[in-house]
This record gives sequence, C-alpha cells and structure tokens, in this order.
Amino acid sequence: MDVIVGGGVVGLSVAWRLSRAGQDVTVVDPAPAAGASHAAAGMLAPVSEVSYTEQPLLRLGAASLRGWPSFAAELAAEAGFEPAGDPAEAARIGLGLRADGTLDVAFGADDLAALDELAAYMEKLGLPVERLTGRECRRLEPMLAPSVRGGLLAPGDAWVDPRRVTAALLAALERRGVPLVRARVSELLRDGDTVAGVRLEPPGVPPEIRADRVVLAAGAWSAELADVPVRPVKGQIMRLRSTEPLLGRCVRGTVHGTPVYLVPRGDGELVVGATQEELGFDTRVTAGGLYELLRDARELVPGVTELEVADIVAGLRPGTPDNVPIIGPSAVPGLVLATGHHRGGVLLAPLTAAILLGEEPELAALCSPARFDDASTTDTGTAGTTGTTGAGAGATEETESTDAARAPRGRPPAPRPAPPDRAATAHTEER
Repeated sequence: MDVIVGGGVVGLSVAWRLSRAGQDVTVVDPAPAAGASHAAAGMLAPVSEVSYTEQPLLRLGAASLRGWPSFAAELAAEAGFEPAGDPAEAARIGLGLRADGTLDVAFGADDLAALDELAAYMEKLGLPVERLTGRECRRLEPMLAPSVRGGLLAPGDAWVDPRRVTAALLAALERRGVPLVRARVSELLRDGDTVAGVRLEPPGVPPEIRADRVVLAAGAWSAELADVPVRPVKGQIMRLRSTEPLLGRCVRGTVHGTPVYLVPRGDGELVVGATQEELGFDTRVTAGGLYELLRDARELVPGVTELEVADIVAGLRPGTPDNVPIIGPSAVPGLVLATGHHRGGVLLAPLTAAILLGEEPELAALCSPARFDDASTTDTGTAGTTGTTGAGAGATEETESTDAARAPRGRPPAPRPAPPDRAATAHTEER
C-alpha cells in the first residue's frame, strides 16, 4: 500500500492516478485542499511564465499542459460532473478549465522594453506567441487601461479553478473508496534504513499506518518530515467579484517593474495575485500586500476598483533552490517525493502523477531528487526569489528570474519563523 502525505492538488492527483492504476492508496492530511491549492489562481501557463533560467521548468510545464485536457475530462467524469456525454464541456463547467490564452501587457516604456526582450527570447525557443500593439491589446480586452503600450499573446495558455479541481479529486477518491485520514503526520516510520509508514497525531486516530511506500507531497512542510531542500514562499492573493466577467482571458502585466496577474472565472470572479515573500511560515494577510496588488492591477484594468472583494488569503508555496520540483524515489528506500512545485503545483499535478507511474522517464530525470544528493546543493535558502511583496507570483502562483524587469520589489528576507504545529500538512500549489 502507498500512503500519500498531503492532500493538496498534487497529493490528491497522485492518489487518484495510482488508484486508477489499481494501487491500494491512503491519503493523510488534517485539512485536505485547504493550503496552497486553496489559495492558487490556477494558471496553466508555461509559455507566458517562461524565464531566462528555467528551460527545464518550461519543458515540464509544457508537457503537463498537454496532458491537462484528458486529465480534466477523466476527472470530471469520475467526479460525476454533467454533462456526462461531453467530457470537454464537463471539464469546462465542472473544473473551470479554459484555454483562451494569456495576454501579457506592458504599462510603461521600461516595461515594454523588457517585454520585447522576453518576446525575442520566446521566439528563439520556438514558443507560440504573438506581439501586439497597445491598440490590439485593447481590442482583445476592452477594459485594459488606455496607457497599455503593447503586449504578448500566448494563445496556448490555459487556466482552471483549483478549488473545483481539488473538490473533484476528493469526490473521485471517495467514489473509489480511497481512505482519507484527517490527521497530522508527526514522523516517518522506519524499519532500519527503509521508510515503512507514518506516525499520526492527534490522539483518536490510528497511531500509525504501515505502508510499502510513502509519497511525500506535503508542500512547504515537506522538510519537516524528510531531508529535502524545500522552503515556504508566501503569496497573498485576492478574489474579486462582479455580475459579469471583466476580462475574457488571463491578463498579466508588468507595472513599473512589478508583475501582476488577473485570472477571470466564468461566474464573474476575478483572481488578482500574487505577492512573493520570503517570510517562512507566516500566513498573515497584510494591508501592504493587498495595496500593492490592487494598485498595480488598477493600472492595467482600472475597473477592478469597482468590484466586490470576495476573498483574501495567503498561501505557502514550496520552493526549491533551482525552482524545479522534486519528483521521484528518494535516496531513502520506501520514500518517494512529490514536492517543491512552488508556483506550478496546479499546472504540474498531472505530470507529477504520470512521472510516479513511470510514464515519463525522460522528464522524470529533470526533476529527480538525485540532483540534490550532493550535500552542498541542499541549501534550502532563497534561490532566485528575494523580496517580500511583488505581484505575479502564481498561486500560484511566480518564481522570479534574473531578469530585473520581472523581479519583484521588496525588502530583504526576514528571519524565518519556526513552523506551526501543523507541520507537514500544507499542500503544494500552484499557481
């Protein structure tokens, strides 16, 4: 039997796919779908989020995006979403899956210059992208500010509602009879050098669960249970609401050097995010973080200030030193890792499950835990992600590149607070 530690979008996706493959699985999490997956915006955008230093992540993201339509259709069907006769429509309605592309716009002259450099880089990689003038951007999205100078359209990008996805995964697992133990994992059980299960808290639940394999998908809390270079990266995000959708596609922008994104839902919800803060396990929502989000979003789409505030939340993304997730068997027998997805948990969930099923050996090599076997590379400190606030960090959801024009503003990282008692219970995200 496999025990999955973590009930976020990654852990639940892995459990669902393993169960469909005939494996006996149990999921352990005290609050499933309540961590970073709950906060995430759900962008499936490997193209528009490309950076100059993350080509391996681009390969992983592009491959996972290709798998999302079938993953979503099969999940919607198993979760019992209607209309049952049209899987694509069921995925669109039930999971909020849309593939209308991402429009990345520039506000000022410096931002436009940075966007032009990014366009040249994307074209060099052969990525599908269209350069647009400011007028062409406003023709696609009439609510954009008149001062938008230009943009890039990534027509292949998509997005999904992570809250609907995790709800569907929980429903599908329940239909399959997969046990969900709402408890905290306090430590891994060992038989000699082999991981053989998990010990649980609090009292009132089974004290331990024995397993053939333990899959660690605990997101930012993974390092509390195993020696993995994963750290929490805070992101504040807000959800606004209107009677009619304000935008027709995802809009990302760089306002005076600070990135911000807006993700529309069909029901009139608009997700605005997100800050990126190296503050340890701090999940406070702050006035400063929300101010920066609204300030920059208003520069791109002035109408956002008229919308109702529906929700504000802060989540913890699981970052790694190279911003690439850690997926596959660890150096410890019996322990498999599925963590460190940072801003890409939602995007990479289907691929993560496929890798653990042995379906993508070439891509598995890019995110193998073996790359951190050298102790000198297992520093869990910041790597390419400094500062506190600065919109655009996705979910989920964004790792900053060395491109200064796309890096967030902010103060130096504060000392990391000690983790809360619910260690090893957070979920990986996304974006």
